[in-house]
Amino acid sequence: MNGENRTREFYILAAFFILFVLFLYGPLSAILILSFQGPNGGLTFPLNGVSLHWFFNLFETQAVGDFGGSFKRSLTLGMMVMIVTVVVSLLAGLAFRRRFVGATVLFYLAIASLVVPSIIVSLGIGVMFQQSGIAPAWFTSAFGAQLTWSLPFGVLIMFAVFNRFSPSYEEAARDLGASSWQAFRYVVLPMIAPSLIGVALFGFTLSYDEFARTLLTAGTYNTLPLEIMAMTTNVTTPVLYALGTVTTVFSFAVIGIALGLIRYLSRSRAKG
Repeated sequence: MNGENRTREFYILAAFFILFVLFLYGPLSAILILSFQGPNGGLTFPLNGVSLHWFFNLFETQAVGDFGGSFKRSLTLGMMVMIVTVVVSLLAGLAFRRRFVGATVLFYLAIASLVVPSIIVSLGIGVMFQQSGIAPAWFTSAFGAQLTWSLPFGVLIMFAVFNRFSPSYEEAARDLGASSWQAFRYVVLPMIAPSLIGVALFGFTLSYDEFARTLLTAGTYNTLPLEIMAMTTNVTTPVLYALGTVTTVFSFAVIGIALGLIRYLSRSRAKG
């Protein structure tokens, strides 16, 4: 193959990409390294020994912070948001395949929350619950606040999927005697399953690390992002870095599992 001369634009974009990667993963690398401080280590470089002391310390009773409880709340809330986002986004995608009166208005209302500042959404929902005499909580008001963030993304993804989905597959299934439910169950659902996994991943990750829309709606008990933010002014040991490392690894693990499922479903569909 003949070598191709790179243009100036290529090197500019390459340099920009390198800076982007350094800006994104540089801080994560610093947190990862500092989380392995020795038992007498501090919050800054250089390392004072290398150990797993602060990772074990995560599972001990802390003077400040509730790691275990906040993680469980974030995990549970993320699963709740994920399930509702997948179901509602799928139903919306199916509903909008046909034109109906008010479809355009309904679409813009559904995605309007994307352009509203998150802190305003959090403030509005918190005030609404308080004025209604209902105490804000992570499983009620925070759940609703996070859905205003995750649902528009899920709906937009499913709209894109169904805009490219040919109805001829369903017509062929019905010509062969399948009912509408059977056509959806055995034809449509397997074909859009990878996209649904993507919507689930969006829903879970957007909920798991959401801060602004949870700030004024979580009530008495913090989610993990709120707990980490509160601890930044109180914790004086690398245990906070250990927590950051664990949560980062957990996030990458979730992404890896989702990608593995998508690949498995794609292979299964190809074989079928």
